[in-house]
Amino acid sequence: MSLSLSDVTILFLDDINDIEARHADSILISGSHGSLASGRTALKYTPRLIVFNDAGIGKDNAGIAALELLGSFRVAALTVSAMSARIGDAEDAWQSGIVSFLNDEAAALGVVAEQGLQLQLKKVFA
Repeated sequence: MSLSLSDVTILFLDDINDIEARHADSILISGSHGSLASGRTALKYTPRLIVFNDAGIGKDNAGIAALELLGSFRVAALTVSAMSARIGDAEDAWQSGIVSFLNDEAAALGVVAEQGLQLQLKKVFA
């Protein structure tokens, strides 16, 4: 599934391992957890902004580790709370996800935590 906001395409991937060259420079909503491995995978085709599920955060913040990694490459990234959206379901993240964590690059776009993902992105990219 894909949507368009202004000049930006929003693409949905339940699994970050399905990322392709056509996802570069898009807003990518992923159902995957935000681990380091997911972050490394996302860097293959650098999206403009990427969304992960925090997967309950986990030991040593494993579920949000991609945010710092992606930030070091100046890629905006955030997570939605696993309590608000099903892990592995990108469309559910879009429909009901609540932003739980974000990196500095996402904050610079105007995204804030504890608000709905869909409303946030529509506001930022309108």
